[in-house]
Amino acid sequence: MLFVASGASVAQSITMASTTSTEQSGLFGHLLPEFKKASGLDVKVVALGTGQAMDMARRGDADVLFVHDQTAEEKFVADGWGVKRYAVMYNDFILVGPKVDPAGVRGKDIVQALQKLASANGTFVSRGDKSGTHAAELRYWKLTGAEAAKGANYKECGCGMGPALNIAASSNAYVLADRGTWLNFKNRADLAVLVEGDTKLFNQYGVMVVNPARHPHVKSQDAQKFVDWVVSPAGQQAIASYKIGGEQLFFPNAGK
Repeated sequence: MLFVASGASVAQSITMASTTSTEQSGLFGHLLPEFKKASGLDVKVVALGTGQAMDMARRGDADVLFVHDQTAEEKFVADGWGVKRYAVMYNDFILVGPKVDPAGVRGKDIVQALQKLASANGTFVSRGDKSGTHAAELRYWKLTGAEAAKGANYKECGCGMGPALNIAASSNAYVLADRGTWLNFKNRADLAVLVEGDTKLFNQYGVMVVNPARHPHVKSQDAQKFVDWVVSPAGQQAIASYKIGGEQLFFPNAGK
């Protein structure tokens, strides 16, 4: 942290609890320098699964929360932990697996794909970490009616998206991933995208300031500056301009 002459202000920073997908996709490396140019504020990111990021915010260990589990986010605000939830951007989830697709899941229907995977007793790597991706995965399994029959080859890693993809790559397994992390993932081995394009795979991100009424030490004014910027035309344009290999990773939709 930069300290300037006595009596002048200290370079400010806020702490953001966020998801491994926004960090591991490389988005923050692109976005946060733009915010600093606009505001002078540094942002320290703690990247966790969405559930853990929310726990961190409930403890008052973060000023702002940037995650992707809309139902849980709305409850977080309703319970008084956050001030207001703003939609920021979306991308989608994809089912990734071995190119040869031994379980025959390839297609557009995520529920049907998981049913086939359960029937074939295919190896599936679950994040198992209460992240937004894990929450989505559990919703899809519930819809299959095959939840209890996931089989012995259903492996929970209790890990972030990058490590889960690494495990899948090294063990020729299937895994639900967010597209952003997948596009930034280098160690693909024989993995390929097998299921995409199902409307159920839509993945919305939200941002909210931690409620200073619960935690008076929260830097709510500076946190609100980040929220205001990321949903502004400048912040939304910065999100849209982040691409890997010409492919856009996140699609801004603030105010939609």
